[in-house]
Amino acid sequence: MNFISVAHAQAAAPAPSAGSTLMSLLPIIVMFVILYFVMLRPQMKKQKELRAMLAALAKGDEVVTSGGVVGKITKVSENYIGLEIAANTEVQVQRNAVTMVLPKGTIKSGV
Repeated sequence: MNFISVAHAQAAAPAPSAGSTLMSLLPIIVMFVILYFVMLRPQMKKQKELRAMLAALAKGDEVVTSGGVVGKITKVSENYIGLEIAANTEVQVQRNAVTMVLPKGTIKSGV
């Protein structure tokens, strides 16, 4: 029967100020900024470099595909490249399958 006195003792707490709300959100904001600089920005830079490399592919370049096939480019079209992987052996692969351009002369003269 002492409930009414307890209810009066629990007066309304003061409303949180705008400063305390900002301070409670600050760690979340800082985590997103760190995430951007540690993960997202380097990934965007890597994608930009890959697009530039794929756009610069030309006949005679020596490349490695995502499947590990090494060869010399013989034909270049918008979506596909002709890749000579051995003497008189040419395959067509998607342009996006190229992962790396090798320095000239990496492939022995037999190819």
